[in-house]
Amino acid sequence: MGPIDQSEALHRRARAFIEAAALGVDRAGSTGAGRAAAASPPQDQGERGALPETFDALAIALARHQAAHCAPVARLFEARGADVAAMDHAAQIPAVPCDVFRFARVAAHPPEADERVFRTSGTSLGAASRGEHPFRTTATYELAALAWGERLLWPDGARLRAIVLAPPLHEAPDSSLGFMIDRFAARLSGPASWHVRGGELDAAGFARACAEARASGEPALVLGTSFAFVHLIEHLIGARLPEGAALLPEGSRVMQTGGYKGRSREVPAEELRASIARALGVPLSHVVSEYGMTELSSQLYEGTLAAALAGAPGAAPGLYLAPPWTRVTAADPETLTPLPAGAIGLARIVDLANVDSAVAIQTADRVRVTAEGVELLGRASGAPPRGCSIAMDQMLGGGP
Repeated sequence: MGPIDQSEALHRRARAFIEAAALGVDRAGSTGAGRAAAASPPQDQGERGALPETFDALAIALARHQAAHCAPVARLFEARGADVAAMDHAAQIPAVPCDVFRFARVAAHPPEADERVFRTSGTSLGAASRGEHPFRTTATYELAALAWGERLLWPDGARLRAIVLAPPLHEAPDSSLGFMIDRFAARLSGPASWHVRGGELDAAGFARACAEARASGEPALVLGTSFAFVHLIEHLIGARLPEGAALLPEGSRVMQTGGYKGRSREVPAEELRASIARALGVPLSHVVSEYGMTELSSQLYEGTLAAALAGAPGAAPGLYLAPPWTRVTAADPETLTPLPAGAIGLARIVDLANVDSAVAIQTADRVRVTAEGVELLGRASGAPPRGCSIAMDQMLGGGP
């Protein structure tokens, strides 16, 4: 079996796992409790037959494929002395630092097999330093995004309009966020509109979309980046839009993503959440933050909306829920070894939807992981932590 056929077989296995795991979440009702899978999916589901195989078995199969067909991954494994044939747990897989995607092609297939390439924004280091994540197929990405999005953003199955504070996909075809939002809008099947075009916020168009939602009585899902919301609120405060222009019908909700630090200032997360809720007329619980990155194929969300809709005790904002096809742990910044639950370290994410790149990703985001979820504590300041720097050097062939 050639590499492409191997990849296709692994994608089928990954999609089967995602579908079964999502159904398992529905049966357990864990999203309604606001704790869906937290950071560590149950380890024995495969043995009980709820899943087609164990998380670790699939993660190791993906790691073997990637080590065999992706040179940077192979170099990292060799430098770490990682014997992929002897692995029996996903924690043994060396994690690829996010920065490597800026300097090397992390893909187990040739460029001519790319269906789509997602690129990082390049806002911090410039367009020339944009990372790239090539996809041979986006089918597994799409399944994972929709499966978790619908459980944390519209678990009630409501018919929702999509009102988007981001460019349409045709303006940003290499944006993973744009791709995800485009698929969300298609799945929701209601009216959809985009209000960032040509790099400009269309605040008046946004207000018209809100007015249409009010007139129809149909709730909306507003999706956008954190600073798109900041600029929208500035229009509202500056009286460039009439008071109440952005109010939405009951049942509406918001997904915001991205950092809170812009080019000129930093907006505290809770301040922005309150401003969004006030401007759009939605409960605080219905403003949901998303955590994702170009180098991953899965996303994490706060569980506040799912808990509120289920009438469960209030889930804490700032705690992110990982889907059961990912595993998030805190890693020591120096050694990159896993830390015990509750310790603060750098987020290491094993993502079973990352079939053709790197199943294990090492970020520079500081986290605390508990049974309740993943608490984000901001980026590690300054240069990449020592462990990430060493791993990147090893991948790029710079040392043992």
